[in-house]
Amino acid sequence: MGKNLRAGLIGLGMMGRHHARNLQALEGVDLVAVADAYGDPHGAAPDLEVLPDVEALIAAGIDYAVVAVPTQFHRDVAMTLAKAGVHTLVEKPLAFDIGEAEEIATAYEQAGLVGAVGYIERYNPALQAMRKRIADGQLGEIYQIVTRRQGGFPARIADVGVVKDLATHDLDLTAWVAQSPYASVGATSTRRSGREDEDMVSVTGRLEDGTITNHLVNWLSPFKERVTVVTGEKGALIADTLNADLTFHANGEATTNLWESMASFRGVSEGDSITYSLQRQEPLATEHQAFRDAINGDASNIVTMREGLHTVRTVEAVLESAREGTVVSLDGPAGER
Repeated sequence: MGKNLRAGLIGLGMMGRHHARNLQALEGVDLVAVADAYGDPHGAAPDLEVLPDVEALIAAGIDYAVVAVPTQFHRDVAMTLAKAGVHTLVEKPLAFDIGEAEEIATAYEQAGLVGAVGYIERYNPALQAMRKRIADGQLGEIYQIVTRRQGGFPARIADVGVVKDLATHDLDLTAWVAQSPYASVGATSTRRSGREDEDMVSVTGRLEDGTITNHLVNWLSPFKERVTVVTGEKGALIADTLNADLTFHANGEATTNLWESMASFRGVSEGDSITYSLQRQEPLATEHQAFRDAINGDASNIVTMREGLHTVRTVEAVLESAREGTVVSLDGPAGER
């Protein structure tokens, strides 16, 4: 390793302050510049001058940038950084508009830059361990992925509904866990809290590899639940991302040698179950380490902008499905409908 990477951060609001804290603690990286038109309300970077805009951030001489400005500004800021040759991690979602997301993803790919999207839920210790176990073949063929993300209305004022705010995480992590994008979605949503946007949604999906998915998302439940269940031929893995717990339930029949007449019917029975103890690191710290490693040549654990684009597209398909009452297909080249 040579000298430390020089990092810049634009946006010092609710997420920006957490990015600042993690960048300041990140090994191999120096946070050298921050920018926010409104100053530093949380005192996230007391030792640094608060620059006015992305141009000033670039002028500070940075290797990479973290973008935590409101979503409507993502395109302009990200495109300016791409033109300047700066590797960039953009907070989720990549953009609200599919055209803008496509433009951003393409710009970074064509410039040969590392571009990533900050889907923090992927970095939950339970999901990281789950993904690794699935990749290692613990479940064999994947049949179904079910997620439940339920709780009370968030204190932060959201200018969007649950699909763009919360379900976007589940759509991203499901495609990632299965390593397959969505082929189609069917959704039903409702508004129960008097707000303009939907506050409860149920999504049924199918991934390109044939995996079926189901997602329950709302902010109307008087309890908090964050669960991902992946069922495959050899059993099921259950990730409780609130507590960072991962449990495996073995299919007791999976290893049985069935004689010829029974070979066509593969049964399932309850086998052993085991809960794994996990290293519980803050997910945002893992996300920053993964992006630093990507700049240094190992891009195996980042959410690429192309993946971020697919998630934006899937979110739009979910909203369209709920609005029109039809199943929406994402098939076609790069998921074009």
